[in-house]
Amino acid sequence: MSDLMEGLRKQKWFSGFDIADELPVRYSLEQWILQAKELQATVFIAVHGGIGEDGTLQSLLENEGVPYTGPGVMASRACMDKVSTSLSLNNLANLGVLTIKKEVWSKKDLLNIPVIDVWQDVILKLQCESICIKPARDGCSTGVARLRCTEDLKVYIKALEEGLLRIPPNSFSKAHGMIEMPNPPPEFLIFEPFIETDEIIMSSKSKNENASRFMWEGHSRWVEITVGVIGKQGSMHSLSPSITVKETGDILSLEEKFQGGTGINLTPPPVSIMSDEALERCKQRIELIANTLRLEGFSRIDAFVNVDTGEVLIIEVNTVPGMTPSTVLIHQALAEKPPMYPHEFFRTLLDFGSERFV
Repeated sequence: MSDLMEGLRKQKWFSGFDIADELPVRYSLEQWILQAKELQATVFIAVHGGIGEDGTLQSLLENEGVPYTGPGVMASRACMDKVSTSLSLNNLANLGVLTIKKEVWSKKDLLNIPVIDVWQDVILKLQCESICIKPARDGCSTGVARLRCTEDLKVYIKALEEGLLRIPPNSFSKAHGMIEMPNPPPEFLIFEPFIETDEIIMSSKSKNENASRFMWEGHSRWVEITVGVIGKQGSMHSLSPSITVKETGDILSLEEKFQGGTGINLTPPPVSIMSDEALERCKQRIELIANTLRLEGFSRIDAFVNVDTGEVLIIEVNTVPGMTPSTVLIHQALAEKPPMYPHEFFRTLLDFGSERFV
């Protein structure tokens, strides 16, 4: 520990940090919450998925009266469950907020029923040829895959049975990237029709120009977006949506999803793809979703948007989004007018949390 601290102090970026030489102390979660209460602290929840996103941590903090960032217990529980999220939004179809039809299967049934029977049942009920499979309750965007045939489903079920941490690239019938799997394997999974979108391809204009352009055929009028919402319960504000250019296949990889230096994002969508009027209608519907789900503080909504009408087809809501330094949500805050710089952004989230019990 002393060697580590000595090494850190030699770094210029570490200057100004006042960290004591005492060794770290291990606390139970309950002890740590009591310490936060004693210090009158506001807890910044950054545990993406698991107890940080399913209402568990929020409930423990509320029981001790400790303020925290992000949505409350009930909203967290509802958004962690993708079926519950859809049910909460079903009555908004006439307002331009649509949900994707779902079929829920238990892992137990998937392991015990012949694959061909599962596939035929799902295809018949969803009325589609290509399906998307994902965990029913997960906040980490793991285990999401496109399946085109029974052989693809067989590979996915085998990964569940063996508890694989990832499905290697190109394991399915069409080329794809690495698919990170949840650990432990989920007890319930969702099948949905796969929503087709046209690829957005970035290319250099010429060898002599630094600028880039994109190519988009636009046969499908739906594009996939991710968008942050920020504010108080009942008055959430939508940031500008981002379109993330996929580089590895039909499903965004975790690296692309969280913008860890591998993806390209367009924030806001270019007017050649989506008009300002359609973008504004999209943002209004995103705010309607956030307020209907009783979100507060900050969350991220993944959806498809119709570039002509601004209608929104909801994918999922993350009440504790991944917040690495390179996350696209920082870009969205910077795109605000006036820009919201990172320190202002996080300070605002803490202020919302601190006001929770005032």
